[in-house]
Amino acid sequence: MLIDHRTYRILPGRIPAQLELYGKLAYPVQLRYMGEPHYYLVAESGELNTLVHGWIYENAGDREAKRAKMAADPDWKHFLAENAKAGNVIEQRNSLMSPAPFAPKLALTKIVR
Repeated sequence: MLIDHRTYRILPGRIPAQLELYGKLAYPVQLRYMGEPHYYLVAESGELNTLVHGWIYENAGDREAKRAKMAADPDWKHFLAENAKAGNVIEQRNSLMSPAPFAPKLALTKIVR
């Protein structure tokens, strides 16, 4: 199992606009190729103006194949163009992670086959 943990820093005051843009243009495309995210969170304290989301894959090959299909989708390309135009995102970081041996089992139902 591989978890793609993504962190986005957003310009102050622009979280609602980014969530609207993402929810309208990106989320439907990601659902088609990757299923539901394991989590999609908005920071309430600490590092504010931050969005965090995580996607579960069977392995690196599964992630690569799904993201390649999504990247070829014209709807995804449209989102990327609109997202760049909006200019809400300051920084993006992602980490590929795997559960520790003693971690609770994650629901594999989130994985699209």
